[in-house]
Amino acid sequence: MFVRNQMPEPIRGVLAPVVTPFRADLSPDRQRFIRHCQWLLSHNCGLAVFGTNSEANSMSAEERMALLDALVAAGIDPSRMMPGTGCCSITETVELTAHAVKHGCAGVLMLPPFYYKNVSEEGLYRYFSEVVQRVGDTRLKIYLYHIPPVAIVGITPKMVERLLTAYPTAIAGMKDSSGDWNNTKTFLDAFVVRTARAAHTARAARTFDVFVGSESFLLANMRNGGAGTISATANVNPAAIHKLYKEWNTADDTDQQQSKLNVVREVFGNRRFPSMIAALKQAIAIYANDPEWTRVRPPLVELTAGEAKLLAADLKAIDFAMPGIDCSRGR
Repeated sequence: MFVRNQMPEPIRGVLAPVVTPFRADLSPDRQRFIRHCQWLLSHNCGLAVFGTNSEANSMSAEERMALLDALVAAGIDPSRMMPGTGCCSITETVELTAHAVKHGCAGVLMLPPFYYKNVSEEGLYRYFSEVVQRVGDTRLKIYLYHIPPVAIVGITPKMVERLLTAYPTAIAGMKDSSGDWNNTKTFLDAFVVRTARAAHTARAARTFDVFVGSESFLLANMRNGGAGTISATANVNPAAIHKLYKEWNTADDTDQQQSKLNVVREVFGNRRFPSMIAALKQAIAIYANDPEWTRVRPPLVELTAGEAKLLAADLKAIDFAMPGIDCSRGR
């Protein structure tokens, strides 16, 4: 088991909001979860457990903490993890965040309180400020989660500036899942610190790390000083996404790599499927030959037999593969 008391190292690169397998009674399947995390790590993919595609908001705080405990007990390095901890309840957010920090996780991915709409910037600031103060740990690293298509409540540059001024060591970065590259570029321009000499060749010291929520923007993000991507499809395509992250400024075929990643994402984002979450789980079930993986928690629904057949055909048409995924199968 890993026990860490020192400051965590910054986490960058490719992370997956790890899909959560469920048993027939809809309880989390710890063994399949652990094995899938191990498979992702074997392909250089970090673990943004309890993100949107993890169905985190369909789980209790106790379930999330138990799964994180299980990962650490299984020997998975917490420095490769960025658990989602943002809830509408400050109490639960603090509890989940403190739990992750005590385990030595590299950071936490924090949704704004999304139930109340049209809240003021002052109200949002008080929420994040209260969390930082209640956790009260110098190891805390918060990555703000901007996902207006889902949360409606968003993160603005003015909010980031205010939080960075008040808590420069606790506010480490953000994930932008707006789907709008211009929005991401606004945050990169405002908060990523780079020298002119290093602008197009390497990332220099920065005060704020920006992750894109889709690998479709990975190359653009890296070229503009970004930190990587936290992407749903990293659950099934981690190696190819990491390859572009690693080679973005050294390989000659990065535009072609980006195009291939986009093709895969388009398959899983097909609107004929009930959700990307269900499609991702169906793909794991197909390639691991493990139908238990298809299960989702209500109100989500699984792919129908016809939809599953369509997904399998679409993936076959693009020569998609998930090497070694059988290691994620429960025993």
